[in-house]
Parts: sequence; structure tokens; C-alpha cells
Amino acid sequence: MTAAALPGHAIVTGASSGIGASIVALLTKSGWSVTGLSRRRPEFTDERFTWQECDLADLDQLRRIATEAPAADAVVHAAGLQFSAPVGQLNHADGELMWRIHVAAAQVLVDATVDRMSDGGRIVLIGSRTMTGVAGKSQYAATKAALVGFARSCASEVVGRAITVNVVAPGPTATPMLSDPARSATPPRTPPMGHFIDPAEVAATVEFLLSPSARSITGQTLVQCAGTSLG
Repeated sequence: MTAAALPGHAIVTGASSGIGASIVALLTKSGWSVTGLSRRRPEFTDERFTWQECDLADLDQLRRIATEAPAADAVVHAAGLQFSAPVGQLNHADGELMWRIHVAAAQVLVDATVDRMSDGGRIVLIGSRTMTGVAGKSQYAATKAALVGFARSCASEVVGRAITVNVVAPGPTATPMLSDPARSATPPRTPPMGHFIDPAEVAATVEFLLSPSARSITGQTLVQCAGTSLG
């Protein structure tokens, strides 16, 4: 695949809500054929969109689905969840689940699709501004930081095929996760710009990374935080 051949077929995880749903809606509008993976059926429908039920924590199921899906020109891993707790009160089952969804699922998804991906393909992982460390979010931050190392390592392996691998790292985003009781220990703070990030903004950044104009960007982390990281 060359830059001129875009758009093509994309696989997007977390397609039922939040950032993943916004990415699906924007990519189909832009002409992409999208296979969306999620546990719940999305409310979104489009002739370019195919939904596949998948529990991202079930890595064997994810590998099977990713292997059987049509070859992807782009892979976007947007599924996520967040639990928060202070050190000394960490729930290790919560930490393991976040690791499986954020990191292990990304590894399985990329590993199962990259060999069939055409040259010039795109891989985008949704990280978090929290990757640099935030009190009360050590387990969540660890998983998002791991995505950066994974993405840069993958990028160095596929750069000769002109496949790009990048991370988009939003700050607090206006999705159901923002009010999830699981993160009640660390209530969200409004960024310095005075607003939470809109999922559509994150989707637009992903769309850019999947566009011909982004063919020379790889191994990078794009932070989109409305000024949160300035402090």
C-alpha cells in the first residue's frame, strides 16, 4: 500500500463507546472500511462498518479474530479502562486487567496483523498523558507508559516497510471513563485550557496519523492534553 492508496481497511478496538466510537465514526465518514472490536454492540451503523464481538481481555479470542479478519491497512487500539488507588492499597487484579487490555491486547493485535499489512500501513495506539506518572494512578500509568516502549520498538522493526507506529496520548477526555466509579480515588481535574478533551479531537488526530500527510511520522507520542502536561 502506498500513501496514495489510503484509505483502506482499518481494525479499531473499543468501538462501542468513547474514543474508539469517535474514531470509527470519523474513519467511515472519511472512506475507510472499518472492523470494530468490542464487547458491546455499538449503536453506530454504517455500510462501511462491521462489528465483531470481542472481549479484549481474552487474548486467545482476540488473536483468532484478528487473524481471521481481512488484512488491515491500519490498526487502532483504542480500548481502555481505568482503576485508581494509592500505593499501599493497590488491587493487583485491577492492575492485571489494565495490563491485559492496554498492553497485552496491543501486542496480540499488532502481532496478528502486521505480517499481512501492506507496506505503508499504519498502527496507532491510544495511550494517555498519565504515562508520565500521576499520584493515585500508578498501575494505569505503568500500562500507558509501556505502550510507548512497545510502539517505538515496533516502529523500528517495520520502518523498512514504511509502516508507521505511533501513540496518541490524550489528557482527561469527556468519555464514560471520566465518571467511572472505578477511578473515584482520582477525580478528573479540568485542564488549564478550561475544557476536557473531546473524543472527536482524539479521533481527528488518529485520522491525521492514518493520512498521506503523516507518512513520515513514526515512533512518536502525540500528547493532546489541553495544557495539562504544562505543569
